[in-house]
Amino acid sequence: MKRQYIYPQNMRTQVKLWFWTLKDIIILGVALTVSVVSWAKLNFVVPAALTALYGFLTIRMDEYSILDFIKRAWRYFVSTQQYFEWKEKDEGYG
Repeated sequence: MKRQYIYPQNMRTQVKLWFWTLKDIIILGVALTVSVVSWAKLNFVVPAALTALYGFLTIRMDEYSILDFIKRAWRYFVSTQQYFEWKEKDEGYG
């Protein structure tokens, strides 16, 4: 019997299932469990809303997600110091 193995194009890519990476699937599974229990027992809906928001923000299209963009924007504009160096430009007249 001949077996066929299908490998991704780049062996360094993250494992994906549908639109999420494996790490996001695990986080969503745990968060969904906590959300269902809190909604059923405590009638508290906030964890379910946060889980749905996280699920939406981590949808990956072409290896990028909205959450990645938000993290990079936060790092660029808020948390990481920007370093600029100004030097006098020598025009070279003459």
